Amino acid sequence: MRIDRLGDLGSAPAVLRALAYAAARTGHAPPAALIGEWFGAAAIIAPSVTVTATGVAEVFDVPVGDAKSDAKSGAVGGGWFGYLSYPDSGADGQAARVPEAAGGWSDCVLRQDVDGQWWYESLSGAELSRWTLEALHNPVPPNVFRLPWDDADRATHRRGVLKCLEAIAAGEIYQACVCTQFAGRIDGAPIDFFVDAAARTAPARAAFLAGEWGAVASLSPELFLRRAGTAVTSSPIKGTLPRTADPAALRASVKDVAENIMIVDLVRNDLSRVADIGTVTVPELLAVRPAPGVWHLVSTVTAQVPVDVSMAALLDAAFPPASVTGTPKTRARELLTGWEPRRRGVYCGTIGLASPVAGCELNVAIRTVEFGADGSAVLGVGGGITADSDVDREWEECLHKAAPIVGAKPTAQSRDLSTAS
Repeated sequence: MRIDRLGDLGSAPAVLRALAYAAARTGHAPPAALIGEWFGAAAIIAPSVTVTATGVAEVFDVPVGDAKSDAKSGAVGGGWFGYLSYPDSGADGQAARVPEAAGGWSDCVLRQDVDGQWWYESLSGAELSRWTLEALHNPVPPNVFRLPWDDADRATHRRGVLKCLEAIAAGEIYQACVCTQFAGRIDGAPIDFFVDAAARTAPARAAFLAGEWGAVASLSPELFLRRAGTAVTSSPIKGTLPRTADPAALRASVKDVAENIMIVDLVRNDLSRVADIGTVTVPELLAVRPAPGVWHLVSTVTAQVPVDVSMAALLDAAFPPASVTGTPKTRARELLTGWEPRRRGVYCGTIGLASPVAGCELNVAIRTVEFGADGSAVLGVGGGITADSDVDREWEECLHKAAPIVGAKPTAQSRDLSTAS
């Protein structure tokens, strides 16, 4: 594997923007990016990836590394970038807006370490391409975009929450994540929306993928799965307060604590389906962490899986993520299909990278905007409903989560993606 130090090239959003415009100008496929806290780095960017529809069972089913062979360098090298949509339909029965699963292979990546230094890494040992090198030394100024959003349907969300409370009272379920959607249409390029939002909000698990089918811009704070060799980690988020509130109130909230602990138990159950007996543990419970616009309760579950357990088998056991479904998972999913009018799509699915060197890391695709090829945009938001939930407060929680995205404003000067230099 080739590893070259490139030095300080600037922020990850700025580097991504330069690569996106250079790729469009030179006829290459768009870049793919993971920004925040991925693989022990601040950013992983593939300069150009052809992301196309793929089978649901194949999207991340590649042999993954254990990160030990390159522990000192922190190298990622390259691998399979992709997404997997939330699998269930909505009450309207409509088909998916974008492919249910998509991905593509990149032999190389640009990695920004936690000290801000950039590295070029290639699994095959290939040199950095000339067009990429030129892009890195020719920053592109921010571009204007407009993305007006329609109001989400409060009445439908209210009915869903009330039905969920009825199901909890009847003993059918203990908790479910009831969601709503904002719809809009972008005037501009999805990459400009993502670069602006990632720079403003700095989420821990941001991700961007694009292709002829459209684009996915995820501003997620949540780790779904990290796998390095036989070690697996999941860090579910449940429990939310606005950033203006006292974060200590989260640990004091009976509702939020119960919400988190129930999902931790569900994650433990999911991982135990493929883990070595006795290896599922909870090293962190109910940590209070900041995220864009809110405070969250975050717990961490770890496990050891046999070396012959594939990523497909791990996903079969754990997907869709526990935190966006409910308990019991199967019944909660069945009920949610009737309570939510529209398919969630990529929202509540997962996005990430499977590397033969560094392992696999996947986010929970919350705070995620799905763009169609026609510029249509859908943002999903939701929250966990328990017996102690208040209908109006649940709606307010949705608005707090959406605010950093829906409130985004255009910035800087206008620029044409296809002709930018």
